[in-house]
Amino acid sequence: MIDRSRREFITLLGGAAAAWPLGARAQQVKSMRRIGFLLAAPNDAEGQARIKAFQAGLERLGWLDGRNVQIDYRFGVGGIDRVHDYATELIGARPCDRR
Repeated sequence: MIDRSRREFITLLGGAAAAWPLGARAQQVKSMRRIGFLLAAPNDAEGQARIKAFQAGLERLGWLDGRNVQIDYRFGVGGIDRVHDYATELIGARPCDRR
């Protein structure tokens, strides 16, 4: 009787160990995408309205900031040189690559 219980326990334990990697793989989170957002305007009410519209469009497509996409925002206040610097910075962050 004890041998049978021991055998059942070992079988159960072995089955759980064999199934565990499959369950762990199924729960892995997909890598997060990155988007570089450069607005050549100040971060004011109009800029915030544009960001909200952009985020709403992404959400309609199933992309949620901080959940399955990371958005790096830059505002080009300070002239064309500053916009160029921000564009270079965003490209250097490789927003097209998966994390």
